[in-house]
Amino acid sequence: MISVVLPIYNEEKGLPSFVDDLYNQMKNINQKFEIILVNDGSTDQSLQLIQSLCANYSELKFIGLSRNFGHQIAVSAGIDYASGDQVILMDADGQDPPELIPDLVHKMNEGYDVVYAKRIKRANESFMKKWTASIFYKILNKITSIEIPVDTGDFRIINRKVVNALKQMPEKQRYLRGQIAWLGFKQTPIEYERKGRNAGETNYTYKKMIGLAFDAITSFSNWPLRLATISGFVCAILGFILILYTLYAKFILKIYEPGWPSLMISIVFLGGIQLLGIGMIGEYIARINDNVKKRPLYLVDDTNIDIHA
Repeated sequence: MISVVLPIYNEEKGLPSFVDDLYNQMKNINQKFEIILVNDGSTDQSLQLIQSLCANYSELKFIGLSRNFGHQIAVSAGIDYASGDQVILMDADGQDPPELIPDLVHKMNEGYDVVYAKRIKRANESFMKKWTASIFYKILNKITSIEIPVDTGDFRIINRKVVNALKQMPEKQRYLRGQIAWLGFKQTPIEYERKGRNAGETNYTYKKMIGLAFDAITSFSNWPLRLATISGFVCAILGFILILYTLYAKFILKIYEPGWPSLMISIVFLGGIQLLGIGMIGEYIARINDNVKKRPLYLVDDTNIDIHA
């Protein structure tokens, strides 16, 4: 049994053709399957379209979340409800090609727990997006103790062992590709050329990308806190040197005057470092606060799946 999880947010334009392609690919595998469409609080007609598609295909299931919880949480909801021995994670905008699925399944059957799709080419993406993504992954791998594969998204296939392990990770700030890398097990890539969207505009704005980057860094690295500590230590040394120089200027050089500009410079510099450190600590405290509330990760408004998670 294979489950395919599709998070959907305002994808009404390209969804019918994509689901048809995906359905045909799954039929060709000659294996029992289900396709789970997770509506993440879409504001267009995506939910109505999803329900219509489910009426036409018995293998299609849907989950309607009560509001927009975000891409990673929508994928997590699909994982929770998936009943397959193997679960495929992919986006519904056409950038993750359904024709790659047989290769993913074949590779997993060689004995792997995770097979992830690695992009060797990214169509219709700006230079800025490619460059920032490359820099982000390089920094992330430098400051974390685990190796998160570069040029990968959530497009992958995982087995039931990995699904069960993910369900034991209750954090609210989800970064699934990092969580799966952290789990270990036997993982391997297959390469592909990522297509452009089949219709509409991307819903993954720079704001959402920055939010995901913060979640990734704070979930898998204490480096920002360590940076705040190092910055405080460096500033303390600089402050001590400045005190010595001030005393030397007053008693030896006799050039000290009230209101010396360096006083203002040192105050601004030290104040900036302190605010930076407080801000970094605040990011971690905010995440701790979100998790100790123990609110549900998501709320389901409607579904045609029997609750078994």
